[in-house]
Amino acid sequence: MDDLYEVYAIRYGHHDRNAAANFIGGDPHDGPMPLDYFVWAILGKSRTFVFDTGFDAKVADRRQRNLLRPVGEGLKMIGIDPDKVVDVIISHMHFDHAGNHELFPKARYHVQDVEMAYCTGRCMCHNYLRHPFDYEDVASMIGKLYAGRVTFHDGVSEVAPNLTVHRVGGHSKGLQVIRVKTQRGWVVLGSDASHFYANFEQNRPFPVLESATDMLDGYATMKKLASTPNHIIPGHDPLVLARYPAALAGVDDIVRLDLDPIPGAP
Repeated sequence: MDDLYEVYAIRYGHHDRNAAANFIGGDPHDGPMPLDYFVWAILGKSRTFVFDTGFDAKVADRRQRNLLRPVGEGLKMIGIDPDKVVDVIISHMHFDHAGNHELFPKARYHVQDVEMAYCTGRCMCHNYLRHPFDYEDVASMIGKLYAGRVTFHDGVSEVAPNLTVHRVGGHSKGLQVIRVKTQRGWVVLGSDASHFYANFEQNRPFPVLESATDMLDGYATMKKLASTPNHIIPGHDPLVLARYPAALAGVDDIVRLDLDPIPGAP
């Protein structure tokens, strides 16, 4: 039982858009299908991990996204002091996953080798590939590297007992997912390996990608890693908040992913 974790999804932002923007080839129904923005917290008996760091108010304004609650405030609501966090895992370096540079002053950051090479290399000469990244995020990570605060991973790594990272790529070349053991089994935090349930359930790739092949293969990898497909958590789907129980009374946008989904939820 010592190596089981509590897992929280903490919404911090929102962006309205239609379904056509969420699938390659669009969507014939094309009704509203907004994005929610999350960070995740993984709490063990002796260690706490934060998965992704979100964006701040400055980036929200520049990118025309809605910042609903600063990331640090959401973490404090479940008892996590950002000043004391010592492990941050970054799924990939896109602007909505690698911001808030000064929020975790004592943390070591866990990043895939391939992702750092990708966001600092020749692929960034192409605006289409460069657009989801912010220079400030990349520069900040380089600063942390030179301060001795980055651990690199190559493919699959055990970060802690019953907590592993797995590079799947697809959306970004070095994107990694987390497999974590909870009281309900192996949960996979997919981040942007699948933005919505519909992406991996229907094998319909999200249109922002580095490799369609890797994205599709990533769906299969997540299904192999998770106890069941219901143990896969997509990175931006508002349905996550509807399907899992609230972590705090009176708060509807912080939920427990280590608990069973709500019966009859959409």
